[in-house]
Amino acid sequence: MVRRLVAGLAAIVLVAEAAVLVLVHIVLGRTTANQSMSIAGSDPDVMSKATYVMGAGMGAFLLLCAVLCALAALRDRPPGRFARVVLITAAVTHAVLGMLAVGLVGWAAFATLMLILCLLVLILTLYPATARQADGEGPVEDAPPPFGELKPTSP
Repeated sequence: MVRRLVAGLAAIVLVAEAAVLVLVHIVLGRTTANQSMSIAGSDPDVMSKATYVMGAGMGAFLLLCAVLCALAALRDRPPGRFARVVLITAAVTHAVLGMLAVGLVGWAAFATLMLILCLLVLILTLYPATARQADGEGPVEDAPPPFGELKPTSP
């Protein structure tokens, strides 16, 4: 129950974050184009278009993360290998951006990024790490015993 709730909440938050970031990049790109200023000889049109492309890329990546979180919530199964790599990449990105946000933007941005980081880490850790057989049914025989059945290895 909690796993589905966390994954669904993360999907919603990631969609909202994607929309906000795309909007911020549109405003920054438009501002760059309207100023017509050159920074160290750079073309303002190239800088404006690069800002638009970066906003679209970040928005698409966050939407991909949201779709993967929504699939995990709907199926109530742990994310697959590709989804785990994408979600880990998003978590690391949010951690690095959170460190930068403290000094550049403020504590509110840091808290927001850390909330999203916590949701991503929860998605990755709340699902049990049981291995599946090749046909996808049941755990593999080499899976560790449940917690209550652990025995010491030395006498």
